[in-house]
Amino acid sequence: MASLNVRAALLSISFLILALGLWEMSTQPPEADQNLTEYEMLMGGVEQESRVPPPSAVIKLAWEELSNPFYDAGANDKGIGIQLGYSVYRVLTGYLAAMAIALPVGFLIGMSPLMYKALNPYIQVLRPISPLAWMPLALFIIQDSDASAIFVIFICSIWPMLLNTAFGVANVRQDWINVARTHELGHFRTALTVILPAAAPTILTGMRISIGIAWLVIVAAEMLVGGTGIGYYVWNEWNNLDLASVIFSILMIGVVGMLLDLALGKAQKLVEYTE
Repeated sequence: MASLNVRAALLSISFLILALGLWEMSTQPPEADQNLTEYEMLMGGVEQESRVPPPSAVIKLAWEELSNPFYDAGANDKGIGIQLGYSVYRVLTGYLAAMAIALPVGFLIGMSPLMYKALNPYIQVLRPISPLAWMPLALFIIQDSDASAIFVIFICSIWPMLLNTAFGVANVRQDWINVARTHELGHFRTALTVILPAAAPTILTGMRISIGIAWLVIVAAEMLVGGTGIGYYVWNEWNNLDLASVIFSILMIGVVGMLLDLALGKAQKLVEYTE
């Protein structure tokens, strides 16, 4: 009998084939339109371009784009690889900056009830603010669209990491900390050798949530600031009424988001432990 993974893969592929088949059939033009010549469609105003393109057209476009993903033919004509590269760079830059602040501050809040009570009101006020609400202010102060997009990623990434770090640190078993005190370990060594390994799964969960939010936000941010990036690519292709490119870019956003989540998911499994 096939393993669970094999059966799940076969079932998943079956769903994909069924969905693509239904999509292809639903996008076929009516029989009356098929009998028209190209000239008649143009003169008669048949709205061929207004229909959602079939998956065969999207797959053909994907093959063309992925065969040369790093071409650069000007400001508004760059390969999908370059556009994704700009977006990933912005996400990782803002994400790493957020991590550099969220982890130590989260440790501080988690280990000190005093700091938790002092900083919690600010966190609760700032956390619900939409990251995109910061964009106009960032553009005014920084006066650079690329840096403003990175700042927005920083803002949206910091809160899940900070809160999960604080929660993980605060919930480390007290007897483990007592053992560290018995061995006369200092605060820094206790945090590094006892608290960090125990809180690591919760911290990685926050980091995994943050990268997902950051990848969601960068698409909207790049639509606002323009220039380069996968968000700008989507918006530019929509303005060109190229729906096949829009669908292709949406699929690429999903694939890259999945890869980022898988990378942190693997890291999370490495630090998991069982009592």
